[in-house]
Amino acid sequence: MAVRASQVLIVTADPELLDDLLRLTAEVHVVADVAPDPTAARPWYQHAPQVLVGIDLADACVRAGLPRRAGVVLVGHAPGGVLPDWGVAERLGADHVAVLPAAESWLLERFATIGTAIDTGGIVAVLGGRGGAGASVLAGGLAVTAARRGLRTLLVDADPLGGGVDLVLGWESLDGLRWPALSQASGRVHPPALVDALPGRAELVILSWDRGDPVTIPPEAMLAALDAGRRGRDVTVVDLPRRLDEAAVLALRSADRAYLVVPAELRACAAAARVAATAVPHCPALALVVRQPGPGRLSVRDVADALRLPVAGTLRTEPRLSAALERGEPPAGGGRGPLADLCATLLEELAGLRGAA
Repeated sequence: MAVRASQVLIVTADPELLDDLLRLTAEVHVVADVAPDPTAARPWYQHAPQVLVGIDLADACVRAGLPRRAGVVLVGHAPGGVLPDWGVAERLGADHVAVLPAAESWLLERFATIGTAIDTGGIVAVLGGRGGAGASVLAGGLAVTAARRGLRTLLVDADPLGGGVDLVLGWESLDGLRWPALSQASGRVHPPALVDALPGRAELVILSWDRGDPVTIPPEAMLAALDAGRRGRDVTVVDLPRRLDEAAVLALRSADRAYLVVPAELRACAAAARVAATAVPHCPALALVVRQPGPGRLSVRDVADALRLPVAGTLRTEPRLSAALERGEPPAGGGRGPLADLCATLLEELAGLRGAA
């Protein structure tokens, strides 16, 4: 189900606090959604431009595993002058703590700027059911196809042990910021500045790896990349590793749609079942892309039945694709062929999901 974008999400079961916050949002004509518990907040939590979490539910939100994201304010009253526990704010990943009524003016100013910072970009995650399934090629094809359509696109390579999406595109020689440098950055990264620093051409920019030793992506760096995509790009495509680390989980939880690429092979289905079991709890909107033909004549239905997941599309063998990639030609760069057709279909589906949001 698509998620409708709101301007402010308020997460609290405290009626007095809720009344105060609704009064403030109404004062500056900001639309607010209200969630009385973490379960109700989950569908909206990652997509709302601004989230206000009441102190009464802060611990509950942490226990519920709501994804860390930018734009969260922990808010509440301070009876008897006792300030809230800053440790709760840190565990929640809140940017600020606002104590009412002293912080009312600050909140009003923050609400007034929401209209200039609403997150609009869609996020798509791609992961392989087994090694060599073709997830990076599909991710690259989606990004190239989106850019060919004039969509501002960010392609994020979140697999430290993969070959690198810059190689998939033939862009390894382009100058720009890569994961190792971003991972070492201290302080908050301004989304437009991050996008401007990345390697890119025309409407497409990428965040990938250099040729040095692999590094672990800090969750804060992944949040900065996702925030830049939401705020500054029309589409963000994330190429995920099969073994999900904390940064990959953040990306998967943020995705509007995720695709698991599975060759129509028995062993590939067995491996993909394990990947799906770890991915589905973080992104229920997971669907299959089945590569055909397989050596054992497994049908698309056979693969779907084995994995108990819906099928988003099929990808037939494209004999010239491997040679084109070796020549440094980006996948789906010509706009024709099975990969380009599939990418166009998946992007139309994403546009439909977000249009219904």
